[in-house]
Amino acid sequence: MKLNTSSEESVEQAYAQLPSQDQPILMQTDCPEQLMQNNTQFIRAMRNANPEVWDWNIDTDEVYFSPQWKAMLGYQEEELENHLSTLESLTSPEEWAALVEKAEQYITNRSGCFEVELRLRHRQGHFVWVRGSAFTLSNSAHSPPSHLMGFLVDITAQKKAESLNTWTAKILEMIAKGASTVSVYTEIALMYESRHQGLRCSMLELDGDTLLHGGAPSLPKAYCDAVHGLKNGPNIGSCGTSTYTGLRVLVEDINSDPKWADIKHVALPFGMRSCWSEPIKSSTGKVLGAFGMYYNHPALPTQDESDDLTSAAMLAGILMDRDHNQKRIQELAFKDPLTGFASRASLYIDLDAFIAHSAANNQRFSLLYLDLDNFKDINDSLGHDIGDLHLQTIATQLESVCLSSHFIARLGGDEFCIVAKEASDTVLASEIATCYLNAVSTPCYLSGRKHTQTSSIGIAFYPQDGTDSQSLLKAADTALYTAKDHGKNQYAFYSKALTKQAEYRLKVEQYLREAIENQSLSLAYQPQIELRTGLCVGVEALSRWYHPELGQVSPIDFISTAERIGMIQPLTELVLKTACTQAVNWQLQGLGSMRVAINISPNHFLDPDFIPLIKRVITDTGIQASNLELEVIETVAQTEHKNLPVFAELKELGVLLAIDDFGTGYSSFASLKHLKLDCIKIDKYFIDDLLTDNKTQLLVGSIIEMAHNLGCSVIAEGIEALGQVEILKRLGCDIVQGYLFCEPSSPESITALLRNECDHNL
Repeated sequence: MKLNTSSEESVEQAYAQLPSQDQPILMQTDCPEQLMQNNTQFIRAMRNANPEVWDWNIDTDEVYFSPQWKAMLGYQEEELENHLSTLESLTSPEEWAALVEKAEQYITNRSGCFEVELRLRHRQGHFVWVRGSAFTLSNSAHSPPSHLMGFLVDITAQKKAESLNTWTAKILEMIAKGASTVSVYTEIALMYESRHQGLRCSMLELDGDTLLHGGAPSLPKAYCDAVHGLKNGPNIGSCGTSTYTGLRVLVEDINSDPKWADIKHVALPFGMRSCWSEPIKSSTGKVLGAFGMYYNHPALPTQDESDDLTSAAMLAGILMDRDHNQKRIQELAFKDPLTGFASRASLYIDLDAFIAHSAANNQRFSLLYLDLDNFKDINDSLGHDIGDLHLQTIATQLESVCLSSHFIARLGGDEFCIVAKEASDTVLASEIATCYLNAVSTPCYLSGRKHTQTSSIGIAFYPQDGTDSQSLLKAADTALYTAKDHGKNQYAFYSKALTKQAEYRLKVEQYLREAIENQSLSLAYQPQIELRTGLCVGVEALSRWYHPELGQVSPIDFISTAERIGMIQPLTELVLKTACTQAVNWQLQGLGSMRVAINISPNHFLDPDFIPLIKRVITDTGIQASNLELEVIETVAQTEHKNLPVFAELKELGVLLAIDDFGTGYSSFASLKHLKLDCIKIDKYFIDDLLTDNKTQLLVGSIIEMAHNLGCSVIAEGIEALGQVEILKRLGCDIVQGYLFCEPSSPESITALLRNECDHNL
């Protein structure tokens, strides 16, 4: 290839005639002297055309380095010798070997292109990345190359950017994969330290107002220990001030800056003279810590250093955000946010640990299962917000009893579990349970009103009541039900008999839903006899349930179960419709207008659908409202203002209202003052002693007289002896019912009884 050029030609012309890199430059001429002259002229033109050019004389190993090339590495013209060994001294052995091998292959093969990236050591010690490209010069097509000539371009900025991106991607991957915080801190610090010679980095976490050492791989441990635990503030170094203000803090000279006045003695001995700090913030802007950059000389950041300070804090913020989120998740999983006690999940883990330790050391401990009595009433009447505040108060009361050997967890709602390690026998367990019962019952205030909360506790022992967490919790829960059944506000111990009861109770719950949905329950009716005439004037409808597996289930069991599992409303609706339909059928059969009495759960008076339900039953069955009597216990009829409107609406419908089991509840006489009642039923508790106790006769007589004066009729239930009937007649009782007359019977039996009455009257 012939290249026509001279020293007078323009650089642009020289460039325009350059060959591609895979073609050697061949100076074609018949005169050897002219060849040499052409080569010399071309080389001179190339050197003038590009300040970054270099030229290696292959025969002599002389290398031309341009003054600009030397300046790029921090050297003056005369400070670098123009020899190939100079280039070797500026590279690492590995990179020099690779460079020589590639050059030899290119020179030998004269094909392809020569391009290489390598690092050259700057005079100040750091490396400068360059990209070199070259071509050969030959005197003829058959002669070997005499020169390798090319260009060097400084690509340090590009390499730094590539390295930053690669390293950042690695760090983000470490964060995503859950690498340890310390290892990620180290990677972040080393990455930015590699970008600026002499730079040292540190990350501090903020816990409340306290600075905690996070990571600083290049800083002395003594310095890290000294700043660990410092309180942040407006003049606590760079990082302490930055976390306090939430703003960047640049300290050019630690020795003279007032922000370092109180703590410079911990930095200066280690050579630190300047410190720049950027607050590390969460995605929501909350200050989580600070990223610090240190130099051993007074300085303010360049634009690159300033940008790196910003990006370093952002990267550290991603990590701290992850850790804070993980900590929050951990707290949500293992700590109850309302009370601060351990959560259900935490209880299972710790209880398993207690069991393993006790098994290894042949030790016993007790598990207390505590439940607040009637807590649902607080939520229903005052709202869940007040209920939550009340639970926090209870938690404080429980904590006042808790010893270091106790572990308290909230299972949810109003249920708590307490592991008492030292309670290895019933005596100690009883004492501890009593302390917790007393603590819960400490008077407190709910919506400004004084309130005394009670609780019930079930107690189980490891290992006799359970050898794993599930069986132990089940045993304690079973014992809790016993405490509840025995009147609440007390504790009870577990026994195997309780397990059978619990299993039975569970089966009742399972089958009761089906029975109500399938309407497989039945009703029995007990006649109510008017003492004056001896005639049946009404019946009380009583639920009955026979199950093929369970047999005859007691109403006490399945009615309380229905209330507990939320099935009392459909059960009551079934009873109301069945009983009212039966009363109407008796009337249609010519057996007289029959009043039917039905017990109503207190829960219905908090149900907004209760009044609409009564209206539907009256409409659907066709019963006269005056033939429907609803029996409620005294606690419903008390002065609770929320129940009064319900009673008023029932009276507007014409429905009869009766107080059941009168005399055994609370505030009996106060109840009668606010309500328009039709009937009072005297509890069997009084009737049983009527023949043997004069005081009972006086009480019953007083109840009857008071009821009559208030316009109420009186029914005495549980009559089993003629003597009781005679006394009740004398005292003026209106109606009686009991086994003396008829036990609860099927509709057919009652139909026969009513028909006999009709035939007798005829």
